[in-house]
Amino acid sequence: MKYFLLLIIPFTLFANLNYAFNHNEEVKILDSFDIDAPFLFDKTLNEMRNRNSQIYRSKHFFQAMDDAYIYIPEIKKILSQHNIPAEFLYLAMAESNFSNRAYSKKRAAGLWQFMPRTGKSFGLKIDEYVDERRDPIKSTKAAAKYLSSLHERFGKWYLAAIAYNCGGGRLSKGIKEAKTDDLSVLLNPKKKYLPRESRLYIRKILALALIGYDDKFLLESEYAHLLNRASAFSMSTIQLPSGESLRRFSKTIDLPLGTLKKLNRHLKYDFVPPYKEDYEVYIPYVKLSEFKQKYKRDSVKNIYKVHVVSNGDNLSYIGKKYGVPYKVIMDFNNLKHTRLKLRQKLVIPIDLTSKTTKIKTKHYYLVKKGDTLESISKAHRVSIQNIKKQNKLRGSLIKVGERLKLYE
Repeated sequence: MKYFLLLIIPFTLFANLNYAFNHNEEVKILDSFDIDAPFLFDKTLNEMRNRNSQIYRSKHFFQAMDDAYIYIPEIKKILSQHNIPAEFLYLAMAESNFSNRAYSKKRAAGLWQFMPRTGKSFGLKIDEYVDERRDPIKSTKAAAKYLSSLHERFGKWYLAAIAYNCGGGRLSKGIKEAKTDDLSVLLNPKKKYLPRESRLYIRKILALALIGYDDKFLLESEYAHLLNRASAFSMSTIQLPSGESLRRFSKTIDLPLGTLKKLNRHLKYDFVPPYKEDYEVYIPYVKLSEFKQKYKRDSVKNIYKVHVVSNGDNLSYIGKKYGVPYKVIMDFNNLKHTRLKLRQKLVIPIDLTSKTTKIKTKHYYLVKKGDTLESISKAHRVSIQNIKKQNKLRGSLIKVGERLKLYE
């Protein structure tokens, strides 16, 4: 028996030390939200934590962390710059599961689930070309400003988190009715000082944070690499000119178009918005050097417009309106037939220069006034015979507005 005790004592001490370490870490997490340690024994919180541990072990938690690893470091950096606890990263997970594609029935969108009005009030642009609520960086900066303003108003981080969910006015009403801002009182399920969703919301954020900071939980999973993966800045911000094609750009720096789109979900179309100023686009940090070496701004800028189909519209009319052959509109929008739907959106490439324009995405040339096969041949270094062969031309006659294929 004596030898058995000698063997088991070290394991018991290790278990106690490990428990003490985990407990201290958990207390720190609660403290970051200005919540007292006894809340760790909240029955609903622990039920949610245990339930989520099982759910997230196989599904959402790790997959969400894995998908978002490239911009999690920057999110943490922005929160730190605004003196917001790093644990508020899990507010974004509670809101959207770290998906910048997330969209709610109430029209909230993006990582931080901003409503249109709130997003605009914190500087996010929402127009025909972009929805910056889906921009992982700009939306995080907006969320940081919003959370900072809520913390300044209510004085405690758990109150800022609750207000983010139900609104400052609703929280103020609850505090007034409860005559205190004490969390255990506000969460009373019988008194209902706060909506049920908000009472569960703060617990959900805490449960996710407790799981996320549980190294043992991570190490026991197939996603142990997440402990180190997001320790370095992984995304770079670059400036692209008005109207730049994402497809052309992705080929230039040898980056899969799908990856580029994933990082830039805020762009509604496959091109940079036609604003006067350059626009910020995100690429993986590992591609920054290649961007600096290979990317050259096109001397001919193609500006795009979006046409919303209304009653009486057809492709021929729309083409004449913008001075673009209807076949180009079909190619640009991947239309297989000429039938249009009411309120359908069509991307129209508009040449704002008087110079000849080559549409790089499809390798076509739009014939301008004064053009001849000879002038086009010299400008694009393609033989007249080649142009004739590709476009099945018998003679040398070409018409203004005609679309010529230049490269097979």
